[in-house]
Amino acid sequence: MVNATSSSSPTTGEPVLDGHRFAHLDLEIGDAIATVWLARPPVNSVSQAMYRELEALFSQPERYLPGAKAIVLAGRGRHFCAGNDLHEFATLSPENSDERMAEVRAAFFAIQDCPIAVVGAVRGAAVGTGLAIAASCDFVVAAEDARFGTPEIGVGIMGGARHLARLVPEPIVRWMYLTGEPVDVHRLVALGSVVATTSPDDVVALARAHAARIVRHSTAAIRMAKRSLNAIEVMDLQPGYTFEQGLTRELSGHPDSLEARRATLERRPANYSA
Repeated sequence: MVNATSSSSPTTGEPVLDGHRFAHLDLEIGDAIATVWLARPPVNSVSQAMYRELEALFSQPERYLPGAKAIVLAGRGRHFCAGNDLHEFATLSPENSDERMAEVRAAFFAIQDCPIAVVGAVRGAAVGTGLAIAASCDFVVAAEDARFGTPEIGVGIMGGARHLARLVPEPIVRWMYLTGEPVDVHRLVALGSVVATTSPDDVVALARAHAARIVRHSTAAIRMAKRSLNAIEVMDLQPGYTFEQGLTRELSGHPDSLEARRATLERRPANYSA
């Protein structure tokens, strides 16, 4: 395991950040872009304990990733995440499912609701829970060997179709969900589900390059944009735009908003407070 440190790359044996030790996540903290690695070999299948770690980290990025304005979420090894821990699913029952499923959705929702941008960097398998994690990110870049799927119907559970609907049109959702068949990244690129592709070795660097385009903006604006995007995703056009206008009013008094407008008028780089 690699502990969270304030360095730009993980170093085994460094002090634990803020007194918290993650057993299944590795953290790299740079100036403004943090990288969170799913780290549960061999395929990063997610246990209940790992769900709890994901919820803790993504709901409180300022605690565990101080100074970060964007997060790249990737998987150690050859695969992003090959799904839920099936050994734990083997003991799932009507009596214990409510508590377990609450932890699962809390993890997914924390990634989606994270107050800073989250860029998924997918290589290999992103199936079941892995697909839901990827779809909870703001957008995804992927390796040329990536494949995405919802095999739930074949393992006797439900879940993942609604997350899949963030990536592909409804007929494709239904085909993937009812067949349980995965699709390769080239199909998702054609559907506009993946922003860009590259080699497996370069996918994290590509995700960081896209994150760098985000972090040039002010922290206040990024957080407001996340708040806006998450809210309007389920709104019709007119109430959605009205909501956005309300956030414009709220943001307009922030010093970084004033600085952005001055810099635009003066045709110079903005100098944000954070």
